[in-house]
Amino acid sequence: MIEFLLSVLGWYENGVIVYLFAISIIYLILVLTGLLNLLRHHFLRDDPEIGRTIELSPLMPPISILAPAYNEAASICQSVRAMLSLRYSEFEVIVVNDGSKDQTLALLINEFHLYKSARYYEKRVPSKAIRAVYESMDPLPLVVIDKENSGKADSLNAALNVARYPLVCTVDADSILEEDALLRAVRPFVYDPERVLASGGIIRVVNGCEVTAGRVTRIDSPKSWMGRFQVVEYLRAFLGGRVAFSAYNCLMVISGAFGLFSKAAVLAVGGYRTDTVGEDMELVVRLHRWARDLKRPYRIVFEPDPVCWTEVPESLAILRRQRNRWQRGTIETMWTHRSLLLRPSYGLLGMVAMPYFLLFEMVGPLVELTGYLVTVLGVAFRLLTPDVALLFFLAAISYGVLLSAASVVLEELTLRRYPKVRHLLILVAAGVLESFGFRQLLTVWRAGAFIDVFRRKKGWGEMVRKGFA
Repeated sequence: MIEFLLSVLGWYENGVIVYLFAISIIYLILVLTGLLNLLRHHFLRDDPEIGRTIELSPLMPPISILAPAYNEAASICQSVRAMLSLRYSEFEVIVVNDGSKDQTLALLINEFHLYKSARYYEKRVPSKAIRAVYESMDPLPLVVIDKENSGKADSLNAALNVARYPLVCTVDADSILEEDALLRAVRPFVYDPERVLASGGIIRVVNGCEVTAGRVTRIDSPKSWMGRFQVVEYLRAFLGGRVAFSAYNCLMVISGAFGLFSKAAVLAVGGYRTDTVGEDMELVVRLHRWARDLKRPYRIVFEPDPVCWTEVPESLAILRRQRNRWQRGTIETMWTHRSLLLRPSYGLLGMVAMPYFLLFEMVGPLVELTGYLVTVLGVAFRLLTPDVALLFFLAAISYGVLLSAASVVLEELTLRRYPKVRHLLILVAAGVLESFGFRQLLTVWRAGAFIDVFRRKKGWGEMVRKGFA
């Protein structure tokens, strides 16, 4: 019996080690693919004169910006100011007050001189009843919807019904878009209007930066190591994974904090689902499925230039809720669209992206966590040799360190948004240090999301914001 137990533990431990080395190789391939595509994007970037011509053109497709807000009093006015001052020929900002319990609505009414409007809209997708629609007495393209609290997805559906323009940009109300973000995000729609269904920009961490009048005026790294770890995470996810998947038209995630969509396509698939906490990922996968089922040529793309700055949690409790929700969203989306898995008719989406998300994004935390537990117990009860345990920890830590450092280097070689060498050194250090405790903590939280999914837990949990410095 003991020998059998030893063989099972040894087999499992070796399997986890192979898994971790495999994910390291796959991540490295994604990062290298991202590097090649970012370099190509950098060198093929439009001439500035062409950019200015596009910016001034009245032929640019008008955009409705949809911004759900729940208890965002700390930053809502700065965020709305930033949206209203975007450089774009024609757009409207639609803020949805989702039953906030703080002063979000009162601040908006006072700051932007809002009045109750008789604006007409057609209910194209289901949403909870709207209590009131407000517009500004000033010449501002601002609409504020007041409705009962029912979650982000339902708020976006309400905004879709009220939106008047053919493109819709979803933005978190606690985020800040850079001045030219819409111009950069809309370019795929301008260059390929028949095929492009959605485009997403990069999300960057605003913690530690200086914000003045709704604009990031000085870029700096967060003061806390927790914030710095998240900077590295975001760089790794966007500059590696999303650039690579976008290049092969199998991008499965456009961040809910900043995405641009064809309103007609979103309405055609029924708007946002309200029975999942991963409504952003689920919508993108559903758009893929819809287009492929119709055998319609299409593209869903990631653009590295449009920037949205967002505040990340610097509290363990809030960060835990956020990561739990993200993982639950991934699990729910994968289960909902499980019939796409390994289906050749869905191309690289079914044959590459879905298996990747299943094996490494969804199941990954369980594999890594059980690997830690088996290793610790195996060493404690002398069921595993120290050499095997050392190899496991080396595999677990090395891929995180390698890929985090590579992501920071990728940022420096291509986009260069952090102006000082000090910033890069701090981020490289964060990429190393996150593998010694922080990533393991995230693994535990993400693994715990499986329990919450089985318990049918719904809702986001409260995300408390400090507001922009």
